[in-house]
Amino acid sequence: MPPEKLIPLLVFPAVLALVLLRNRRRRPLKLKFIWVTPAVVLPLIALGLWGSTQAPGAVHAPFGPAGWAILALGGLLGGLAGWYRGKTVVIEKEPDGSLMAQASPLGLILLVALFAGRTALRDLIENHAAQWHLSALAVTDAFLVFAMGLIVMQRVEIYIRAKRILAGGTDAHVEVAAPPAA
Repeated sequence: MPPEKLIPLLVFPAVLALVLLRNRRRRPLKLKFIWVTPAVVLPLIALGLWGSTQAPGAVHAPFGPAGWAILALGGLLGGLAGWYRGKTVVIEKEPDGSLMAQASPLGLILLVALFAGRTALRDLIENHAAQWHLSALAVTDAFLVFAMGLIVMQRVEIYIRAKRILAGGTDAHVEVAAPPAA
């Protein structure tokens, strides 16, 4: 196995363990800063999309209807994944009125599954894009649009739920509890 494929396989479990340990504790949720991550990531992803067309020697034909459909599908699937991942975050209101959030391991499992699927699909699609009449660039760009949709919709979902909790409502996130013993 070449080093460029082996190194991520070695680094990924260590990073995953650190993220799992970090997500075990509750952290303050500051709604006034929830827009910062999307505001930083969206221009960077847009720059990445633009940059893929500007690489030296790159000949990038404009996307046709199929290419735009692939990008839209990536955004839609990313939005759905982000909405679901936002639903898995536990948000609680403290007695002093502040909010605390704790990421669910389920959300992390979702991300791991999505990125593993992306990695598996990338080689398959790049090898068969011409046979399937797909633009390989549109497919790889769709993964960036997917990430954009995931980040934005996760933050939107968390914001909506947090505002509902602050207003005195209840959170739609309901933990399934075991029935009381008789």
